Amino acid sequence: MSESRPDPEAILRRLEWTVLRRLDGYLQGNYRTLFRGFGLDLADLREYQTHDDVRHIDWNVTARLQIPYVRQYNEDREITAWFLLDMSPSMDFGSGEVTKRSVLTEFTAMIARVLTRHGNRVGALIYGGGVDTVIPPSTGRRHVLHILDALTSRPEVAKAPPTDLSEFLRAALQIIHSRSFVFLISDFVSAPGWASPLSMLGQRHEILAVRPFDPMEVELPPLGLFLMQDSESGEQIFVDTTDRGFRKRFAHAAEQREFEVREGLSRAGVDAIELSTQDDIVDSVLRFTDMRKRRIRGSSASRAAAVAGAAK
Repeated sequence: MSESRPDPEAILRRLEWTVLRRLDGYLQGNYRTLFRGFGLDLADLREYQTHDDVRHIDWNVTARLQIPYVRQYNEDREITAWFLLDMSPSMDFGSGEVTKRSVLTEFTAMIARVLTRHGNRVGALIYGGGVDTVIPPSTGRRHVLHILDALTSRPEVAKAPPTDLSEFLRAALQIIHSRSFVFLISDFVSAPGWASPLSMLGQRHEILAVRPFDPMEVELPPLGLFLMQDSESGEQIFVDTTDRGFRKRFAHAAEQREFEVREGLSRAGVDAIELSTQDDIVDSVLRFTDMRKRRIRGSSASRAAAVAGAAK
């Protein structure tokens, strides 16, 4: 456990002078790139044109009139974002100087400050064996510092009840009422069963899962005798990492865990961005944003071709 906690003001000031300007310039006015469409009020209906986003097609009207119609929207000027922050013991792991918890903290600070700089509101739910902190949405730099203080003042916990993200998500369903952006930041080291409440949350809100991870959780290098500790239970055991059979079993278990997480996210219809403790966070966010842009364009083009063909 660290003897001194990080200073929220120092964290935010460092980010403002380094990554925030870069990220803000890229995302300004384009926050919805991180999502599939949000914050739009229906204004009118009109016939489909080739340049229109096919996601805005009103299929009921189209079926009734036998002509493709699209919905026109007015964008909400204010965005409300919630950060669902998993601060369970497994998030304290890091094979180097950077832990998953610090990745969570910096990502939250970055996105929250980018949003609040433009008058948007952000709130936070913090989970650590249960939902123990609720910070209602507000705006401004001081509010971001308030969230950071809540994160950095939490001590590391060596042992806690098993993480249950389904409990966390059910609590979010009860607390977050108005339609919002939701960032679920977790390593998904959890009891099973979280996909269903995540899907329910996604029916009401736009969700992006943010997954901090450490490369050593995926593949163990041959380090010799190594003391491993279960991040949730605190149980410790010595293992011989030079044993190829052990490393193979470890990699297989990691692969199976990864498959289960991705399958759960897919069932819930939620996209995820993965943030390594060894990578630059901003680069990872920008790569994800570019990937989503290309995917949306490709999907829109293919659907537009299908609609145009059906309209002939």
